[in-house]
Amino acid sequence: MSNDTHTARLQPLGPLDRAVAAALHGRCFDDGWSEAAMTEILAMPGSFGALAQVGDEPVGVVIALAVEPDAEILTLGVLPQFRRRGIARRLLTWVIDRLDDVACQRLLLEVAEDNLAARTLYGKFGFEQVGCRPSYYRRSAGAKAAIVLARTLHGREG
Repeated sequence: MSNDTHTARLQPLGPLDRAVAAALHGRCFDDGWSEAAMTEILAMPGSFGALAQVGDEPVGVVIALAVEPDAEILTLGVLPQFRRRGIARRLLTWVIDRLDDVACQRLLLEVAEDNLAARTLYGKFGFEQVGCRPSYYRRSAGAKAAIVLARTLHGREG
């Protein structure tokens, strides 16, 4: 009985995965999205995402939106007990790989100022701060700013 997260399987997020994605999002974040919100987001033109699963258990989710000239990661979350095992890195790589085939020039995302693990990961992928939204995330311990990050997207090189 191995719980090796290196065997985490990524699968594109389909219409039948809305409830699973919403439940997973709610377990990853204090302000999780409802199934209705998930349905609305996934119906937007240019929206795409993936689930990460270990065995039969969904453990991570990413949703992005590609609307030229920019793409944006709307959410990326991994269950707390599966964090720091490379799953977020795989989900982020999956999004960037999918964006190779579109004409978007930048990839944007927001991260809570106190989420140092995520900020470190994004820095390793070449994201740099381009903005800040004060008091964006409401938490029981007080509001935290959203740091807006961006990186240039490069198409496949010959």
